[in-house]
Amino acid sequence: MKILGTNIISSLGFTTLDNFEQVKSGVSGVKYYEAGTFDLPEPFVASLIDKIKLEEHFADMLNHSTSPQNVEADSLTLLERASVLSVVYANREAEVDLSSPHTLFVLSTTKGNIDAIDADYRGNGSPFLWSTARRIADFFGNPNTPIVVSNACISGAAAQVVALRYINNGLFDNVVVVGVDFLSKFIISGFQSFRALAPDVCKPFDAERCGLNLGEAAATIIFGKDTDDKPAQARLVCGAIRNDATHISAPSRTGEGCCRAIRNVLCGGQPTADDIAFICAHGTATPYNDAMEANAIYRAGLGSVAVNSLKSLFGHTLGAAGILETIISCEALEAGVVIPTLNCTDVESIQADGRTFYPNVTSAMRYTDKRYFLKMISGFGGVNAVALFQLEPDTQNPRLNN
Repeated sequence: MKILGTNIISSLGFTTLDNFEQVKSGVSGVKYYEAGTFDLPEPFVASLIDKIKLEEHFADMLNHSTSPQNVEADSLTLLERASVLSVVYANREAEVDLSSPHTLFVLSTTKGNIDAIDADYRGNGSPFLWSTARRIADFFGNPNTPIVVSNACISGAAAQVVALRYINNGLFDNVVVVGVDFLSKFIISGFQSFRALAPDVCKPFDAERCGLNLGEAAATIIFGKDTDDKPAQARLVCGAIRNDATHISAPSRTGEGCCRAIRNVLCGGQPTADDIAFICAHGTATPYNDAMEANAIYRAGLGSVAVNSLKSLFGHTLGAAGILETIISCEALEAGVVIPTLNCTDVESIQADGRTFYPNVTSAMRYTDKRYFLKMISGFGGVNAVALFQLEPDTQNPRLNN
């Protein structure tokens, strides 16, 4: 399944290129916010989208749009506007008919318009995720009932697996996968109650890691059939979802579900570990998650493969994470680089099969001429998703001909 177009809206920019250039330069969008932000009594560290710039981009998009508006723009919530804007920007590259019955919309979100449950809420949004998805699809005049994937942290990767199944079964020619989540008092206070948030920019896979950062993003991938003659950057080869049901909030200590998902994706023997440029891990910087992923990587026979996490650059963007991190990884593969894991200076070892194992975590920019990467992600309830991506043969990686 081909990737025809992408977009990322985050604290680092409003296009895929803007975000990737910042990432290559080692710029983090994660910042310190004083108590009182979101009316919270405690300070927190997160990455937030500039809402003023978001409104400006949305207004500019409307002013230059030649397509009919099927939903009044003023009726859309800010989260829905970000989603629509991300789809519009992605489709400038993909150029698919978003109003076609052969195009399906898939929304990945964990919270949607969660603020709408507040008794004092005065906006136009609905807390029902199906309603949010319907309004986004309706904006483009799409006649199909959109799909909602809300499966904790793996939502973005799971949504791509859903898209793959729809296209491979011949049900649609194109699938638009958009992931979005915005932060709020409800969301941040929930993670604070878990004592899961780091007091500074997080440190994925580091021995001194102590928690995660949250983040906001809207990210879109527009997929097409492998037989589509449109140019494509990369393709989703296959994906797997596994649930080890270990605990409602704690991951399996042995990485059981994650390991099984990796093995399923690689069960055909191709590619081998030597063919994989890197693994983009979930890497939340919580003590148990990162150790679980390291264990799964070792058990799956991928201990030599480079591993990175993007959470110290974007924070954990919830329903957008699996999509945003896939896009950045595709850009990295095309550029022939492996993005370093910011703030990881002392990789923690794990004990596996009676030996000490250090995951091959990137702490500095590396270069690669390989054409595959794995995206791993895990979530509450023991859910795990792994997807295998391949650079398209005609994509010009500057290192492939060196």
